[in-house]
Amino acid sequence: MKKLSTFIVCLIIIHVAKADLLKTTSLKHKADSSALANSRRDTTILPVVTVVSMQNASFKQRLDSIQKEVPLDYNGYVQSYIDIYTAPNRRDEMAKVVGLTKYYFPIYEKAFRDAGIPEEIKYLSVVESALDPYAVSRVGATGPWQFMFATAKLYGLNIDNYVDERRDPIQASYAAAAYIKDAYQDFGDWLVAIASYNCGKGAITRAIEKAGASDFWSIRPYLPAETRNYVPAYIAIAYVMNNYNRHGIYPRACEMPVKTDTVVVNKYVSLTNISKVLNVDVRQISMLNPQYKMQIVNGSDAAPKRLVIPQINKASFALLYDALNDPNITSDQFQPVRVSINETPAKKKLKESTPEETPASHRVKKGETLASIADRFGMEVSELKAWNHLGKGKVAVGTELRLSAPPASEEKYASTSSSKKSAKNIVTYKVRQGDTLSEIADKFDGATVEKIKSENNLKGARLQPGMTLKITKG
Repeated sequence: MKKLSTFIVCLIIIHVAKADLLKTTSLKHKADSSALANSRRDTTILPVVTVVSMQNASFKQRLDSIQKEVPLDYNGYVQSYIDIYTAPNRRDEMAKVVGLTKYYFPIYEKAFRDAGIPEEIKYLSVVESALDPYAVSRVGATGPWQFMFATAKLYGLNIDNYVDERRDPIQASYAAAAYIKDAYQDFGDWLVAIASYNCGKGAITRAIEKAGASDFWSIRPYLPAETRNYVPAYIAIAYVMNNYNRHGIYPRACEMPVKTDTVVVNKYVSLTNISKVLNVDVRQISMLNPQYKMQIVNGSDAAPKRLVIPQINKASFALLYDALNDPNITSDQFQPVRVSINETPAKKKLKESTPEETPASHRVKKGETLASIADRFGMEVSELKAWNHLGKGKVAVGTELRLSAPPASEEKYASTSSSKKSAKNIVTYKVRQGDTLSEIADKFDGATVEKIKSENNLKGARLQPGMTLKITKG
């Protein structure tokens, strides 16, 4: 009887201790949940979550098994996002994303290998845009890597009336790789570098100063609410992309052609005409070349452009070659046309009408907005803001707006041989084992084998690993 009494007393003590622990844990998580509730994301797959406390050994083991260079830490924050991304109501969305990885991930991996950063950072694009090159956030971040206008320009992406390279999976991936590499060199931690991609290097520096530490989990409480969730979401996506089959997610067939060819175009070419020659839906050609805002490849001898097409046979390639080299086709035969990948027939009919000829400037009338003016003259709101140094979305009636880039900017993109060309268009490239001149030229918009040879005084095509080449882009 005495032993039984002692046993009952022990049970009561354990029960009381457990209740106190649960109460303490609940209060802590309530505070964390309140902070997380302030988080806002522009992308479609980064919701606000409530942190859970139970650590699941199997999830940690799976993350450990796929970890390479970037730490894939497991905790309640990560588990919360794993739960959301694998929930039944998200399976269709994730199934589509997994299918798209067959096309986009090889592009990202090559860009990251060339930049010397971990390939697994490719998963960040899923958090940013769900692999949608047409994604635009509420603040104007655009493309699969969600670049803002100013940052895109800083990292060498071209944005003008015809082209927005933020949408180009190839060019934007090289720019994203350059940013993350810079951030890693500044902070020495991959998770912190990833966090800086969301909130900027200034916010990271301030958080490090406040925390007195430089690893992500230590500085996390001092970061913006959105960024506190950003890294856990990245780790969760890395998990899902490698373990989707464990959660009833069945990849959709990739809607993009996995096998493609690349053609260099040195004249104005309509994507509609290309689709007719190849007998391929123009929507597919557009999805392969999302950077061409007007459905026109605006190539020239000075600045040839890249055109990606589905892999074709020799007969079709001959037809395409004839179409691209038809001397009767000139640039004035093409009118800019905006075509959306997801638009109604009524919208398409409206957008296919010929836009007005763009004047040098426009005086704002009553009822007009920057968005309506941009649509009227076939340009982006972000361009109008940049050209007119506007920091807000509204503009006063009577304001005179520039409708093209200032002369200095136009000079920058007019000719790769101009003596006034910006130094930002000149980059250096360190030759790797197995590199060829043609492969290197393909990495930089506007670069050609002959130009690289000329700029670097190369007589032949042989390269030595470790050589540094000067390359002019644009």
